[in-house]
Amino acid sequence: MTDEAKIPNTQHLSVVAKQTAPNVRGPLSGQEEVCELVLRALPQWFGMESGVLKYIRKAGELPSFVAYWDGEPVGIAIIKRHFDRSAELSLIGVLPTRHRMGVGSTLLAAIEPWLAGQGVQFLQVKTVSAGSADANYARTRAFYVGVG
Repeated sequence: MTDEAKIPNTQHLSVVAKQTAPNVRGPLSGQEEVCELVLRALPQWFGMESGVLKYIRKAGELPSFVAYWDGEPVGIAIIKRHFDRSAELSLIGVLPTRHRMGVGSTLLAAIEPWLAGQGVQFLQVKTVSAGSADANYARTRAFYVGVG
């Protein structure tokens, strides 16, 4: 047997590359299912049922941006416009398995130029104050500080 005969024929194999960063689609409407999927995975932040239901409704009514990883939704952000030049990041949530992987910042990187194109100059977010001892919200505030 020659050396060539020992080498398997790999021409029939295909390589599927795993995604290394999220991609974002938006603005979208009707994202209730994605919102529920994400929020139900984050009970440390979204443990009150009335609040979860409120955000799910908002995902159906307000512009939403959804982050996908390998074709599956892994994060969502909802935008609420208050005035011509201002908007609020009403919600941003990322599945715990994708925390610290750039999903949240990629969502914001998609949202900001979209808002700027509509004349928005000010984007605000509301969260629990630094006076809270909750470690989860300390991580949330650190994220917001990190993205500016």
